[in-house]
Amino acid sequence: MKDKTVIVLGAGMVGVCAALELQTRGAQVTLIDRRAPGQETSYGNAGVIARSSLMPLNNPALWSGLPKLLGNQSVGLRYSWPFMLRNIGWATGFLANARMAPFLETARAMDGLINLSFPAHKRLLGEAGVLDRLRETGWIYLYRNSAAFDAGAFGRDMLDRFDVETEALDRRGLGDLEPGLNPIFERALWIKDAMSVNAPGRVVEAYAKLFTDRGGRIVQASVASLTRLDDRWLANTEKGPFDGDRVVVAMGPWSRSLLERAGMRVPMAYERGYHMHFGGAGDGGNLALTRPVYDVSGGYVLSPMEDGLRMTTGVELTDCDAPPNHAQLDLAEASAREAINLGERRDNTPWMGRRPTFPDSRPVIGAAPGRPGLYLAFGHQHVGFNTGPGTARVLADLMEGTSPEIPADPFAPSRFIR
Repeated sequence: MKDKTVIVLGAGMVGVCAALELQTRGAQVTLIDRRAPGQETSYGNAGVIARSSLMPLNNPALWSGLPKLLGNQSVGLRYSWPFMLRNIGWATGFLANARMAPFLETARAMDGLINLSFPAHKRLLGEAGVLDRLRETGWIYLYRNSAAFDAGAFGRDMLDRFDVETEALDRRGLGDLEPGLNPIFERALWIKDAMSVNAPGRVVEAYAKLFTDRGGRIVQASVASLTRLDDRWLANTEKGPFDGDRVVVAMGPWSRSLLERAGMRVPMAYERGYHMHFGGAGDGGNLALTRPVYDVSGGYVLSPMEDGLRMTTGVELTDCDAPPNHAQLDLAEASAREAINLGERRDNTPWMGRRPTFPDSRPVIGAAPGRPGLYLAFGHQHVGFNTGPGTARVLADLMEGTSPEIPADPFAPSRFIR
């Protein structure tokens, strides 16, 4: 990549990591986003970097819960019927990929991407001077009764199959680890192969600062279109065109509209989610948790963050920019208040984010079909923050024409992009 100029569109975790990796390999990189780095989807997640994320939402266990989900009253998953009908191809493909064979292909691919990302995150956190934001204490799945724990057997079997280190806990064992939780959970599963950070958006900001400190350029501007001029690409923005030998589209959920304006077909949906910060124990800053926890029945994750206890919700399948719907957040808050001294809300309004998802729950990483010099890195569903560094490594190898450290075929854009 030496002496090549590259435009990276999108300054979330994936885009910033791509910019850093390409810069390391000698490219002159300009990073463009309408907002400052780390202020969109990468800001609002639970901050978890976990090997258990190899399990996508559409796995074989989904089938047993499908009748309940069809009622559209679940805390963990809601959907807009008009959106689903307009995207029926995505919906049927999503369900088809919940069968065992395609699920295992996804799990293997995502496990490789996560394993590639773990050491890279630790290196980048150190180089960016924010290693103190990292916790290496895992995270915990919470089960309110033994029946719920038993219903999760498939997931535990898969984690064992991929050698993810876990430990099953009873009520007392959970209380020893997280005494701030109320004793309403009979069982728990401690995922030890996991890390977390206390401010995901600020971690992305730190990675972006590392990029600029090393000579990279960040431009805050909206991208209206992409055009090919001779052997170069133009990113047309409100601040004028920016040109490069190559361009990387890493705009997460907004990648679809940009590429469709360029005449491409992108069958991607949006798993929207919400978060709210709470004061925690006594609202005095002494948060009642020491690591993230996932209440399986309650449909929320609680993470101790710099800004308070962050409660993140499950999935809302609807249009990217549909009006917010806080029903899931309100139900999740009621469940969380049963589990812990949540304290008062700290945010004036709930945060809303969009998690871009392809039917097989794998991102696209690599060259766009029929568009020389155009590369894609988006569609990471819930794990873009987790897998940003690994995505960047695979992408940079493909751009250099070398073999990536993990198989890249499962992420080929030609799976869906036309």
